[in-house]
Amino acid sequence: MTLSARVCSGLLPHSPHANQRAECPMTEYQKMISSQVYNCMAPELDVLRHETARRYRRFNRSEEEELLALLQEIVGELAQGAFICPPLYCTYGRHISLGKNSYINMGATLLDNAPIRIGANVMIGPNVQIYTAAHALAADERIQGMETALPVTIEDKVWIGGGAILLPGVTIGREAIVGAGAVVTKDVPAGARVVGNPARILPANTGR
Repeated sequence: MTLSARVCSGLLPHSPHANQRAECPMTEYQKMISSQVYNCMAPELDVLRHETARRYRRFNRSEEEELLALLQEIVGELAQGAFICPPLYCTYGRHISLGKNSYINMGATLLDNAPIRIGANVMIGPNVQIYTAAHALAADERIQGMETALPVTIEDKVWIGGGAILLPGVTIGREAIVGAGAVVTKDVPAGARVVGNPARILPANTGR
């Protein structure tokens, strides 16, 4: 191992110049969580995904009394009273945070290559899909594994209906409602109600 590699890995104390990026290239994981282009086929990411899959498969087949403890091993942050009903599917788990008294119903698919931040008192229906990762549009780059991941944020007191899909980078504002089956491609303002594909805002006087 070279001297610079030892410094980058933390085996040696940092020199005054150790913060220079040229000596410490970013890993694919670091690129991913900082929303830079990364290679999703990198071995370091494959190891993390397999470990997460092992954990959520155990969670999905466990008895009720074991679920909370197992869920806490999967997600990055689980506040008081928050819960995700199995089955749950996610890529890394560690980038998911769920606020106080929030609930995600069965069948959620949470592709948390970037952070998925869910506030307090949020209700998420069955089979909702939240995507943070997007493949490259250019075919040659795509088949080489090039991706970009953008965070998804769901603010307090949001209700997301069953089967809705949230695409990378969107924010759902406080107390907004996303109708069942909606495909959210851009930010939803606080208090708004959206339906359809792509999701559109309903008039304020719509009662359903």
